[in-house]
Amino acid sequence: MNIKSPFLLFIYEHMHTLRYAKRTIESYLYWIRFFIKYNKNQHPNVLSEHDVESFLSYLANQRQVAASTQTIALNALVFLYKEIIKRPLKLTLNFHRSAKTTKLPEVLTPQQVSMLLNQLANPQKLLASIMYGSGLRLMEAIRLRIQDINFDYQCIEVWNTKGFKNRRVTLATELNQELVKQMNIAKAFYLQDIYPSDLKMRDFSKR
Repeated sequence: MNIKSPFLLFIYEHMHTLRYAKRTIESYLYWIRFFIKYNKNQHPNVLSEHDVESFLSYLANQRQVAASTQTIALNALVFLYKEIIKRPLKLTLNFHRSAKTTKLPEVLTPQQVSMLLNQLANPQKLLASIMYGSGLRLMEAIRLRIQDINFDYQCIEVWNTKGFKNRRVTLATELNQELVKQMNIAKAFYLQDIYPSDLKMRDFSKR
């Protein structure tokens, strides 16, 4: 991230040390920066809870953001004042809350999912299939390591997920063959870095 402000850079490094997810860090920094600009670039240390309430009401009244968006902005400011300013906000902030809209979830049928996956090519298709079959989030699937896949128990071990929790999920047997191929590709790249001159002598397709 290209952060020029020393204050925001300190927040970024602090959140990184606390092992916050990349997207959470980016989101919090966005709303903290927005909050500072809304208050004419005053430092949060000189601003009061009334300024926080005014900003959150502005998001609902003028910007008409969704309730979930306003909640993210609130969480960012709660973090800012608790972890950085060391002056926690009170639990009973008085601000205008965004109206919650009720939306019915849109769920693809198995036939639609099959049509979607068939439009993809590997490794994207394999990644999407793992997400669908094992219920993984995007970043959980991207961060998978070879040692996290257990063919003996036909499961995937997911580490340090949202909320810093670990869990074990089932693995569809239909993906075993493609996963083995992808592992061999990864192994080939690894050995190319370690033994580049010996790569041509190795045949990974048979392993």
